[in-house]
Amino acid sequence: MDIKFADRMDTFKEGIFTTFDIIKKKRLAEGKPCYELSVGTPDFLPDEHVMNALVEAAKYPENYKYAITDSDMLIDAVKTWYKSRYDVELNSDEIMSLYGSQEGLSRVVLTLCNPGDIVLVPNPGYPIFKIGPMLNEASIEYYELREENDFLIDFDTIDEDIANKAKAMIVSYPANPICRIAPKSFYEELIAFAKKHNIIILHDNAYSELVFDGKEGISFLSVEGAREVGIEFNSLSKSYNLTGARISFALGNKEIINQFKKLRSQIDYGIFKPVQSAAIVALTDSQDSLAKNRQEYEDRRNALRDGLAEIGWEGVVSEGTMFAWAKLPKGYTNSEEFAFELIDKAGVFCVPGSVFGSLGEGYVRIALVKPVDEMKEIVKMIKDSGMIKK
Repeated sequence: MDIKFADRMDTFKEGIFTTFDIIKKKRLAEGKPCYELSVGTPDFLPDEHVMNALVEAAKYPENYKYAITDSDMLIDAVKTWYKSRYDVELNSDEIMSLYGSQEGLSRVVLTLCNPGDIVLVPNPGYPIFKIGPMLNEASIEYYELREENDFLIDFDTIDEDIANKAKAMIVSYPANPICRIAPKSFYEELIAFAKKHNIIILHDNAYSELVFDGKEGISFLSVEGAREVGIEFNSLSKSYNLTGARISFALGNKEIINQFKKLRSQIDYGIFKPVQSAAIVALTDSQDSLAKNRQEYEDRRNALRDGLAEIGWEGVVSEGTMFAWAKLPKGYTNSEEFAFELIDKAGVFCVPGSVFGSLGEGYVRIALVKPVDEMKEIVKMIKDSGMIKK
């Protein structure tokens, strides 16, 4: 049988993480060191009270039926958390659950755009920002994030004609992969830009609890006018270490939420009830682990950044997220070649910046997923590799 696949499949290549996994298995079989700093999976455990809530709810057979909708307790928990955390008062019709922000970003454009409608996405940016609209046959236009502008959007550089035609714009701070945060003044400018050009804003806020140096992550929805122009995605995956128990939320403009719910009702029957129970407890019980884990990530960032600077690798930065964004060290210009050489000579895995777009070239992304002592060991391995020249 001659199977003809969709043309869109020609745009997908084997992901670099698959390639890395093959290399890692080979190195381990040969007894060579492997320091996995490429994948952003938290190494912290979920809080015990959250796991217990999921386990207890899973004991009841009725909880294995379709959930269909979010429970009233879950909606109330989200409302309470957003009020306490961001001083944002949400209504029930401004909230919906999702199987992680990835699901939301991959499907929301199907709600908003017809084929060919323009979606503005960041360069560099997390891959789903581009892949979601592309899968829904939207037209992609990139806006640039550059170091000379602190990796914030320079709205004056966005072509006026493209802005006037754009239907939606994906924005994310604290930002993966560039590890920068945005001040309130930026969001005020973003909202004004959206109103001027009639653009729907889709803000990914997955890392607001992982902000360093005494700064505070804010919600897009906490800025006046935000709910007029868009929605925000917020996830429990990284904040509460629940990456496998998939749950996140889309929040904000009730017209968008209503239509998104309608779309989702055609393809899914709600979040597994025990996962809803775990989310309720995570949002309403002790929040002590948030500060503890945030400090640990910051300590890891410091150990990595300061240690690499001492051996001659300058330019490792992270204002937030669970990653660091690092300029290539002296003598290197190709991020993919550097990443593979780093594996070969030091056993350290990180992601070439080129994976995140053309403007990611010249950088690598490093996940802060090893304890401080191991971060120091990794610095020593890089130093001993001889790759870094002062």
